[in-house]
Amino acid sequence: MSQKVKFGSKIGLIAATVGSAVGLGNIWRFPAETQANGGAVFLLLYIACVFILGIPVMTAEFSLGRGGNSDATGAFRNVTPDKKGWWLVGALAILASYLILSFYMVVSGWTLEYMIQSLTGNLYAPTPEASIATVAGEEALFSQKMASYVTGTYRPLVMTFIMIAANLVVLLKGVQKGIEKMSNIMMPLLFVLLLVFCIVSLTLPKAADGIAFFLKPDFSAMTPKTVVNALGQAFFSLSLAMGILVTYSSYYPADTKLTRTAVTVSLLDLGTAILMGLIIFPAVMTFGLADHNLAGSA
Repeated sequence: MSQKVKFGSKIGLIAATVGSAVGLGNIWRFPAETQANGGAVFLLLYIACVFILGIPVMTAEFSLGRGGNSDATGAFRNVTPDKKGWWLVGALAILASYLILSFYMVVSGWTLEYMIQSLTGNLYAPTPEASIATVAGEEALFSQKMASYVTGTYRPLVMTFIMIAANLVVLLKGVQKGIEKMSNIMMPLLFVLLLVFCIVSLTLPKAADGIAFFLKPDFSAMTPKTVVNALGQAFFSLSLAMGILVTYSSYYPADTKLTRTAVTVSLLDLGTAILMGLIIFPAVMTFGLADHNLAGSA
């Protein structure tokens, strides 16, 4: 029986695990949740949830995965004395991941379409119905063109299938030659892009107003719902309770320090969310979108 392939390097291990956590939860959902839940006060609660619950739960999932040396169902089965019952918990986690993946791939297809339309210059090309002379005009153009795409018959399916195929190509190459190799390229590239966008956004005319909303807490805006939403965001953005980290950690080498890995992954994930806030909110204030409900698009 061949030995199970493990991650080849500590950097690759971190990059792959961060890649499993960083995604729509940070880049798409976090700014919307922050805007809808009072700004900086939500950020503080989110940070607290990451440290108080996120890191311990992540460490526990890492321990379960490496101890069980299998996917979510197999790990629960392997660490249960009678090998019965608890595997259903892992099965539910996999089901949750599958349901989330169902809309992730669709949104990824939208993103691919946005990128194509942006690179070709068609995204904001003038039409008789709207002018690009104002922000409202640009938003109208964007909504009009992308609404016609999203409600289309074939193109959304094509873009979704392209993204599914791209993921399958990476997965079929295995842990080291697929996931780890791709993560070593894509994750540093992502952080470089975010830093560039952040620098540009912080130089916008009303950047100070956006930073104040994002970093200056108004505790009167804190409600029980804000606390629950911050906890949900922490679990969602860290990919907790979905079997993902259990499965990933089953490929960790035996000498991997799980607590240190959990802290590193959580800090990088948190840093991505903060960078997105510093990108989005200065732009929102500068372009007069402060009254728009970002949560409505997430």
